[in-house]
Amino acid sequence: MSGAGRRVLVLGGTAEARALAALLVEVPGTVVVSSLAGRVADPRLPVGEVRIGGFGGAAGLARWLSAQRIDAVVDATHPYAARMRTAAVEAARAAGVPHVRLERPGWTAQPGDRWYRVADVDAAVRALPTLGRRVLLTTGRQSLAAFLPLTSVRILARVVDAPVEPIPPHVRVLRSRGPYTVEGELDLMRAHDIDVLVTKDSGGPLTEAKLVAARRLDLPVLMIDRPKPPVLPAVVHTADGAAGWLAGLPAAQPG
Repeated sequence: MSGAGRRVLVLGGTAEARALAALLVEVPGTVVVSSLAGRVADPRLPVGEVRIGGFGGAAGLARWLSAQRIDAVVDATHPYAARMRTAAVEAARAAGVPHVRLERPGWTAQPGDRWYRVADVDAAVRALPTLGRRVLLTTGRQSLAAFLPLTSVRILARVVDAPVEPIPPHVRVLRSRGPYTVEGELDLMRAHDIDVLVTKDSGGPLTEAKLVAARRLDLPVLMIDRPKPPVLPAVVHTADGAAGWLAGLPAAQPG
């Protein structure tokens, strides 16, 4: 793979971003800077340079790209990081920097699955009481507050970091981070008598075991769809695909 002298910004925080950084640091002359939002207290760090914190919106990111003489941007943020995804498109366009979106495919329902798709978190809150009363909630800390008023259900909320809001008696917080196994997910669901799973369509293998467990237990799954993406100049679905896209760019100019 070519790329001598190229400076690449990877907007990261995902397994795909870490895999891409590991590929790029092996390319002679390539400098990779991975940017993390800083929302996780103890993130898994990629190899290479790491920047933690926001940029100040699309305008701030565009200024940073120019100041740091970045030659290409790979947006490998989480599929639900909608604001960052839009900011990346706008900033790359303003700075005149090539940009690609690295996004893992969503999950596909299998025979035996009982999925109920909804457009967003608010729709999931409205639908949840019709599907079950003992909930395994895996939508993350940032969306937890929306579900707290649902006092008619018992919620086991699995999160990486502790929530900041007060937790009412009908909610139990389980701090945990994947990857997970099917047997482990089956044990968890049985131990808490779970009768419905709520999740986002994050895709990828690290947390897919919960879907297999729900299928085996014949549980309904309330699946929150991904936000509608902005118009993207290019999309790839794997770290290798992103590395290939970078290799196909014109060589970075010196100076």
